[in-house]
Amino acid sequence: MDIKTASALHRLRLVSVPEALSFPALLIFGSLLSRISDINLVMPLGALHGILFLLYLVFLLDVWNRAKWPRKKVALFFLLALVPFGGLYGDRVLKRDEARSLLAARAREAAKA
Repeated sequence: MDIKTASALHRLRLVSVPEALSFPALLIFGSLLSRISDINLVMPLGALHGILFLLYLVFLLDVWNRAKWPRKKVALFFLLALVPFGGLYGDRVLKRDEARSLLAARAREAAKA
């Protein structure tokens, strides 16, 4: 793996936690708020959740392309995006993979010097 792969993993990590929290926190909060008051935030919060989900999918495809993940791993990360709080588990796995990728890239650069 190289620095670009580590960057792709990092981008996926950056969006995985907000995406994981956007459904349970934002949409449920917006639904409850609209039921108990006249404030209706479901549409804007739903749009925010949709944007985060689409970003997650784009970054997941980028990681799949760069890191050459097997289809099972990509399918697992896709399913984690569908499960509330699933991205929190994915973040831990991505953090470990990102650290390994950075170490491998630094070791290659040190070997060249």
